[in-house]
Amino acid sequence: MQSIAQKILLQCEPENSHDFAIKWLHRTQHTPLKWLYSNETIAKPVKVAGISFPNPVGLAAGLDKNGECIDAFGSMGFGFVEVGTVTPRPQPGNPKPRIFRLPEKHAIINRMGFNNQGVDHLVSQVKASKFTGPIGINIGKNKDTEEADALSDYLICLNKVYPYASYITVNISSPNTPGLRNLQYGEALDKLLNGLKQAQDKLCQSHGKYVPLFIKIAPDLADNEIDSIARSLINSKMDGVIATNTTLSRDAVQGLKHADEAGGLSGEVLTEMSLDVTRKLSTALDRAIPIIGVGGIHDAQTAKDRLAAGASLIQIYSSFIYQGPKLVKDIVKAL
Repeated sequence: MQSIAQKILLQCEPENSHDFAIKWLHRTQHTPLKWLYSNETIAKPVKVAGISFPNPVGLAAGLDKNGECIDAFGSMGFGFVEVGTVTPRPQPGNPKPRIFRLPEKHAIINRMGFNNQGVDHLVSQVKASKFTGPIGINIGKNKDTEEADALSDYLICLNKVYPYASYITVNISSPNTPGLRNLQYGEALDKLLNGLKQAQDKLCQSHGKYVPLFIKIAPDLADNEIDSIARSLINSKMDGVIATNTTLSRDAVQGLKHADEAGGLSGEVLTEMSLDVTRKLSTALDRAIPIIGVGGIHDAQTAKDRLAAGASLIQIYSSFIYQGPKLVKDIVKAL
């Protein structure tokens, strides 16, 4: 049944397929129909940043932006689920069409632009979830917030999601919000990280619990930029880093239909680029903070390679779109 549904959805317009799948999962996740996509959660526990993960394979942010299907994805065997990216205020995102499949390469280009219903809606969904595994919440800034005021948007989200998140991811690497990637560098990054860390310390005291902060970075980084980011992460005492987001490069898909569409490219074409960033980042960090590896992980071997390169956990997204829930089970069993 999973295979049949997968084939049908992949024949439909990408965003329509996504919207239909999210609505259906939301409606069925607490009904007997969930057996159609459920898998046993295989126990291969790992502890990262003080959090106990049932297994090291998680769902990457972006698929469930509003946190409406946490229990459905949890029932597919994921060790953890990351929702978002969420912004302080609801926003529609970029004009459609904004998702494009490149099936020859099992790849996707998207320029969604943080379309979501706002942080308050997401919090209500997380509070209603019955999933017992870790839930990460990925936060961003609204498109119309000036780059210089980005910290204020992140702090609004941080304050609202803190009581309900297992960990919080700060997305500064999406290519689809103008100016966002500038926050990855130098003084702008240090200012952002220090502001977040101060807020985290206050929230820890007021809520009586410590929620780790992870930073999500891009794959399109030079070696010196990776080294600089690593120094900033260590100096600010961040709890972890997620490597990587989507790429702006089109080298691997030249000549294919949709290859020239604007947006971030993900899927199997990202495997080597993200793996290389993970290796270099791991060396630069010298195990000071953990890495979550994401980008181009599409089978057991690419998962093992990412862990061997220095990642403590991995996440999947595009490969899940093309292969379905069975991929989660296959990867976890092989690790």
